[in-house]
Amino acid sequence: MRHRKAGVKLGRTGSHRNAMFRNMVTSLLRHERIRTTDTKAKEVRRWADHVVTLAKRGDLHARRQALSIVNDKAVVHRLFERAQELFGNRAGGYTRLIKMGRRPGDAAPMTMIELVLPEKEDKKKKKKEKAAPKEAPAADKVPASATTDSEPVAPDADSSVEEETEVSVEEQKAVEEATDEAVEAEKESDKNA
Repeated sequence: MRHRKAGVKLGRTGSHRNAMFRNMVTSLLRHERIRTTDTKAKEVRRWADHVVTLAKRGDLHARRQALSIVNDKAVVHRLFERAQELFGNRAGGYTRLIKMGRRPGDAAPMTMIELVLPEKEDKKKKKKEKAAPKEAPAADKVPASATTDSEPVAPDADSSVEEETEVSVEEQKAVEEATDEAVEAEKESDKNA
């Protein structure tokens, strides 16, 4: 029985398994994402979360414990410098697993494991915020005479494509100006009618 024996064996000796996971954790912290098999990714997540917890603690003993796992001093140094700003308000769950399908050679289930960084979350929030004002101008561009009260106005099909692309500040200003002009034109047409 395997009572109180955490971790997976993966058909390797203990020294080979430890060396493999140390290399994978080092690569994950260096590149912020790696692609591996599903079983290995689930085990690497345990190791990586432990190292990030040590980095959040930040004392000398924690740094030495992290150096016993991670093979590269520069990676440990960078992680300890950035740990509080990256993971300070997060209480665990520092990695994300994304299923990638099956490997062509042996049909092994593949998974991408990546660090959950706040920059990526902020970009997603900004895209959602940018997308919200864009939907309103798409409906404003339809002339008032073309719509009736019984027919709902559907947004353009291009608006979903625009949401996915990043827009520069100049393009945002141009859209805002066009929206203002369209609103003014509608007000004038309502006054004339």
